[in-house]
Amino acid sequence: MRAFSLTTIFLLCGLIFAVDLLAFYGLQSVMQLVKSEGIKILINILFWSFTVGLILSILILKIRIDDINPIRKQAWIASFYGLAVLSFIPKLIFVFIISIGYFAHAVFPQTQLVQSLPWVGLAAGFLPFFVILYGIFKTLYRFKVYHHSWKFKNLPQAFNGIRIVQLSDIHLGSFNYRYHILDRAVLKINHLNPDFIFITGDIINNFSWELKGWEPVFKKLNAKKAKIAVLGNHDYGDYSKWNTIEQKQANFEALKSFYKEVGVNLLLNQSLSITQNNETIALIGIENWGKYPFKNYARLEQALQPVNNIPFKILLSHDPTHWEKEIVKKTDIALMLSGHTHGMQAAFQFRNLKWSPIKYKYKHWAGKYQKGEQLLYVNRGLGWLGFPGRIGVRPEITCIELTADS
Repeated sequence: MRAFSLTTIFLLCGLIFAVDLLAFYGLQSVMQLVKSEGIKILINILFWSFTVGLILSILILKIRIDDINPIRKQAWIASFYGLAVLSFIPKLIFVFIISIGYFAHAVFPQTQLVQSLPWVGLAAGFLPFFVILYGIFKTLYRFKVYHHSWKFKNLPQAFNGIRIVQLSDIHLGSFNYRYHILDRAVLKINHLNPDFIFITGDIINNFSWELKGWEPVFKKLNAKKAKIAVLGNHDYGDYSKWNTIEQKQANFEALKSFYKEVGVNLLLNQSLSITQNNETIALIGIENWGKYPFKNYARLEQALQPVNNIPFKILLSHDPTHWEKEIVKKTDIALMLSGHTHGMQAAFQFRNLKWSPIKYKYKHWAGKYQKGEQLLYVNRGLGWLGFPGRIGVRPEITCIELTADS
């Protein structure tokens, strides 16, 4: 909220009020069928309570955002996003549909369509309302395992059948120290019996104190060969105010110490050679790659240098935009694993079909992408940020089995 000017805030509040006023006007034709005055009053109170709550949330976050305790601030922001999506979108759909009806009536006065459209609009508004409710209260922590098996020509036979579990965008600050929830994900992960566990960035929202008490949970993660992580844009504390550079650096060092304590190897523009039966693959982990407004800490050439002569390479890089900019057709990296997009936490997915508004910002936003012999996989994220729900895109645990195409 701090990024918005006061003028923008008032315009936003005005827009919300205008849409709600139009929705309320359109609702009156339906309300005529309600005989009880008490029920009418109750409906009106419920209708406008969402409006008042949303506008007050915007104003409070604007005026007091810097004074609110960081833990409470995250709860406030999550509540705001939840209320905004739950309240505004159904009303906007309702207004859109009844507007079509009134426009049609103005052009074709004889049509009776306008009489039924409020009911159609009401049904169309209620449907997303309940879908959003389901996304908030049911889907948010329904962890889903996505299984994949891919063949690679350069994969050494010694590594044929290796199993990788990828996690991304855990955002522990949003779990609000409810350790038992992530315990369920850990059970699913360990049941997959992975050789490697890769964490591709954004373990926190902003602050290292979000990691408090999570050590026992992460120590339960079992991988036969290694647990490896890289950083995402949220892991640097770039979205917070710091009194001194030293304070920000201390926050960063605490995050690195956490990974060390839980037995996860954090790669900071570094690479590892993994040898088995005299055959070797390379694991490369870079810091966050980004284009404005995201900061770029990545040093790909530096990370590649020690493993350039190893034919099969896996890259961990948080932002999928990095793939087309520096990886595909520019390197011999066979597989890149990333996250970052969360699938917008709202998508339509059915078999091989998938769509989300985030595709207009990120070309590669969820699942597998391939060009020639090079693959990119974008994890949909295990946690959440901002909107406290997932609509049509469940939190993801990726299980990948690599096989040698001999």
